[in-house]
Amino acid sequence: MIKYPTGSGASLADFQKKQPVSPKEISFSDRGMTLEQQINESNQFYLAQKMAVVHKKPTPIQIVKVDYPKRSRAVIREAYFRQASTTDYNGVYRGYYLDFEAKETKNKKSFPLKNFHEHQLVHLANCLDQGGICFAIIGFMTLRRYFVTPASFVIDAWHEWKNGAKSSMALSDIVKSSIEIKTGYRPTLPYLEAVDQLIADRK
Repeated sequence: MIKYPTGSGASLADFQKKQPVSPKEISFSDRGMTLEQQINESNQFYLAQKMAVVHKKPTPIQIVKVDYPKRSRAVIREAYFRQASTTDYNGVYRGYYLDFEAKETKNKKSFPLKNFHEHQLVHLANCLDQGGICFAIIGFMTLRRYFVTPASFVIDAWHEWKNGAKSSMALSDIVKSSIEIKTGYRPTLPYLEAVDQLIADRK
């Protein structure tokens, strides 16, 4: 269901007068949350604190059929993906462009490489070529362990899988090649701490 706005307008000046959301108004807890929910709430916190502007990318869809049971509401009856999406998130932090994918698994010892798609890794490689900070946030949800894994490592591992060398990234290899982050209260998933390290490693 899509709820349409009432149609009331507001000027840019009115928008600028609005105060940002206070961090105290945002509830942060990782209990029962998906990885995406944790990242989204963390992004809310970072935005409220004026630390970074990072958003989840919308998935491009083509709406074919819509019903209007009420004037203020519309129900999508039929739709399809117009094109393959790239990665989950992008934004700006400390003047750096960020682009990353979020993946979670219930496995305890490895992460299946089939969960990454070729168009996603091509996109990450292109962003790396332009100087972007690119990575994957991998969540081992059963273990409640989270890693910021450089895109270059994921790309290399994926090519090995395509060449028949392996089907997954072992947890032990992810630990060696990634930055582990711990869940917290505000933000829920402090992944920018790991991004700081990725930036420092470039200097």
